[in-house]
Amino acid sequence: MIISITRNNDFRRLYRRKAEVGAVLVSYAAKNRLGVHRVGITTSKKIGKAHDRNRARRVIREAYRLLAPSLTDRAGYDFVFVARVRTTVCSMQEVYRLMKKQLAPYLKKSDEADS
Repeated sequence: MIISITRNNDFRRLYRRKAEVGAVLVSYAAKNRLGVHRVGITTSKKIGKAHDRNRARRVIREAYRLLAPSLTDRAGYDFVFVARVRTTVCSMQEVYRLMKKQLAPYLKKSDEADS
């Protein structure tokens, strides 16, 4: 089950952090005190029309869902993913590969050896 970040305050806390920037996706991460991982996805109107933004969110959510079991269990983290224009035209596998690279510090050690 994916737990969403819904409060603006939480998004703003993450935006003050250093971002991992890619051509398809921008990722922010920070430890939380909840002990569970939460995720937030943002898509601006620069991305395109509503159906383009919805597709970008779907692709990002699915890539995170596949990556979630390999995230570390040591502590809870908040992740915010910001879609870029290229997110609407690329495949989910591309987003998954980039997300895996960006979240490498938060993955279990045994999974890093597999890639």
